[in-house]
Amino acid sequence: MVVIMQEGATEEQIQHVIDRLVSMGFDIHRSTGASQTVLGAVGVPADFDPRDIEVIDGVREVVRITQPYKLASRAFRPQGTVVELPRGVRIGGGEVVIVAGPCSVETPEQIGLIADRVAKAGAKILRGGAFKPRSSPYSFQGHGEKALKMMRPAADKNGLLICSEVMDASQIQMMLPYVDLLQVGARNMQNYFLLRALGTVAKPVLLKRGMSATIEELLLSAEYIMAGGNPRKQAEAYDSGFNVAKGVLVLTSITAIANVMVGNLKLG
Repeated sequence: MVVIMQEGATEEQIQHVIDRLVSMGFDIHRSTGASQTVLGAVGVPADFDPRDIEVIDGVREVVRITQPYKLASRAFRPQGTVVELPRGVRIGGGEVVIVAGPCSVETPEQIGLIADRVAKAGAKILRGGAFKPRSSPYSFQGHGEKALKMMRPAADKNGLLICSEVMDASQIQMMLPYVDLLQVGARNMQNYFLLRALGTVAKPVLLKRGMSATIEELLLSAEYIMAGGNPRKQAEAYDSGFNVAKGVLVLTSITAIANVMVGNLKLG
């Protein structure tokens, strides 16, 4: 459910509505724009009557959200989201932000050369894998923290931010000092324990669409992150496997996601 406050509603009125909803058993997520505040209320009691909230001073409208995803819905944040990153990088603004780099970080020389080239090409974020999910347990799995230690000076030297994939909740705290954007790979899109853990972190999350996952499944995965308190997520529209071909960018999914989701799309 979404409670839309009137333009110019006072902080006292907003807090009164929040307190009333919490007393009814809701979890509240607040979104404040330039002139209006929207409250996302999750966990609607069976006997709830929206008129109990509509009559409170400062409330403009109460909207029941019928989709299974609530916080990731445009009904919660119609204006969309702009994710603020260090160095003035803004994802979701008027500029296209390019994320580029190698699949895996192998040597300081390799990542240093790539960082220099992607920066000169206009990229703002250096992407590189420290942990690599492989089909074979005997294949190279990445250098782990050692790779992140290689990336950080290469990125800083070229004025770049860092994006790298987290594969397990136990890796999050170790990665935080090195990365600016945490990536969830396609294989982990429905790793709900990991998604919940990322919801408690004050870092933006790049969520990739899983293999043959539906749009609704992608948005519900984003909901896990947002329900934990982290609204700073983007969804990647790259489809990792449809019935006809694998690894293709399904253009129709881009507009479909953009029409229903509060976050932003990363194409790749």
